[in-house]
Amino acid sequence: MTMLSDVSSSLVRLNIGGKKFCTTVDTLTQREPDSMLAAMFSGRHTVCHDSEKGLIDGINAVLDKRKDNEELDTELTRTDIIKCIQFEKVKFRGVNLSGLDLSKLDLSFVDFSYACLKNVFFSRANLQCAKFKDVDAEGSIFHNATLRECEFTGANLRGALLAGAYLQSANLQDACLIDCSFCGADLRSAHLQTADLTNANLEGANLEGANLKGAKLSNANLRGANLQRAYLRHVNLRETHLEGAKLDGANLLGAIR
Repeated sequence: MTMLSDVSSSLVRLNIGGKKFCTTVDTLTQREPDSMLAAMFSGRHTVCHDSEKGLIDGINAVLDKRKDNEELDTELTRTDIIKCIQFEKVKFRGVNLSGLDLSKLDLSFVDFSYACLKNVFFSRANLQCAKFKDVDAEGSIFHNATLRECEFTGANLRGALLAGAYLQSANLQDACLIDCSFCGADLRSAHLQTADLTNANLEGANLEGANLKGAKLSNANLRGANLQRAYLRHVNLRETHLEGAKLDGANLLGAIR
């Protein structure tokens, strides 16, 4: 591990996405002082350096979650995010992005695991196959976002807005979805096992083929929802609002109604 603040005028070899560059620390920190690379080489971070291969996955190294839950001391902007997502395999693991407007961006395949995403605006963003494992995204806005095959296992999405979101085959197992709005959302074949959907609004949502085994649906609004071929075996539906819901072919064996 090398502190690059001690060698501010030395040459730096970068290996980003397989492309190799050669520059100086002064260039990285002074020419674009607000950039993500400038933050990396500001002296506030340690980064991995190899004399033969140059800086290895530098962007990911800075954005990875610190050990022992140490908080990052930098704040990223929308501009920083846009610059970072130009590269492959971008990670924002454990980063605090609270309150950022990331709407309409292509964030597909980005790894946000363990990040703090409270009140982040993801409206109409492309988040296909993105990872949100164990994130704290309370109150975030995913209105009309593309979230196909996303991973939200263990995530806290309490009070999040996902109305009109495309969540086909998304993994929301063990997620806290209390007070969430999924009105008109596409949740076909979604994995919702043991998710907490207490007070969630799923009116008109498409849950065809979704797996809700062990999900909590107390006072959940499923009026007019499509639950055809959904897995609801042994689920407690006694306090769930199902007026007008389609249940053709749903597995209701042992469900409490």
